[in-house]
Amino acid sequence: MLRIILLFCTLSALVSCTGTGAPLSPPPPGALRIASHNAHYIVLGRESGKWSVGDWATRRIALNQSFKALDADIIAYQEMESFGRGDTDNVNLARDWVLANNPDYAVGANGDSAVFPSTQPIFYRTDRLELLDQGWFFFSDTPDVIYSRTFDGSFPAFASWVQLRDLQDGRSFYVYNVHFEYRSGSNRLKSAALTVERMQPLLARAEPIVLVGDLNALKGSRTAQIFKDAGFSFADVRGSTYHLDRGLNLFGAIDQIATAGPIRQAGTPQVLRRKFEDRWPSDHYPVISDVFLE
Repeated sequence: MLRIILLFCTLSALVSCTGTGAPLSPPPPGALRIASHNAHYIVLGRESGKWSVGDWATRRIALNQSFKALDADIIAYQEMESFGRGDTDNVNLARDWVLANNPDYAVGANGDSAVFPSTQPIFYRTDRLELLDQGWFFFSDTPDVIYSRTFDGSFPAFASWVQLRDLQDGRSFYVYNVHFEYRSGSNRLKSAALTVERMQPLLARAEPIVLVGDLNALKGSRTAQIFKDAGFSFADVRGSTYHLDRGLNLFGAIDQIATAGPIRQAGTPQVLRRKFEDRWPSDHYPVISDVFLE
């Protein structure tokens, strides 16, 4: 069995490490293009090596080029964090870099980190969308306490959200951006249940909602089923979205996009599997889905 696994990994590496993914197809006329990407945090106290400040000096080119290649109306990020000591650190190298190099976008789900956790920003195209509201809650027994630890005491994890208005027709909708625990299944289940609970007033009013993020769970999992039971439909994302920063496509998608209410997904979701300047932007691929408000 070990030999089979090693052979499979070797073949996957030979096939996928080239980083030459197919170009993205354009969205249908009038559709909103939504993307989700786990950008991986930067360690501020590390000058060199993996995910360090020195590493970021070259990786930032790839992240910015991937942002442009997505050409999305909305791009939700997870782990867009410059990790230092303590929680209230307003240094965010990746967020500021992307924003400075893409003046047609603004950022929501963002603010002073003393009162708003800023590691899951949601970028939106300002000629198409207007920010109406934003918020957050933590996957915790005290969800409204900022930076509270998860249900089993592990590192803080949370949902960020925005309410946006489509300037083309005036309709508004919500985007919820989540990053669930990767080790604890019980944490994922409780986090999903809390997210649905917080969405319940919107679901009851039949508001359009888009759920995006790193669920650390497959679309057929018990975690995803909690959202399906609440009325969400998941995009049929095919293949890997986490690649170990090596282009190794070893298991199914854990980065997901789902919708509920009067909103329809159009066509087939896409995954941007490619390097830029011979660098992976992060250890996850961006996931893309086009939607229509109905």
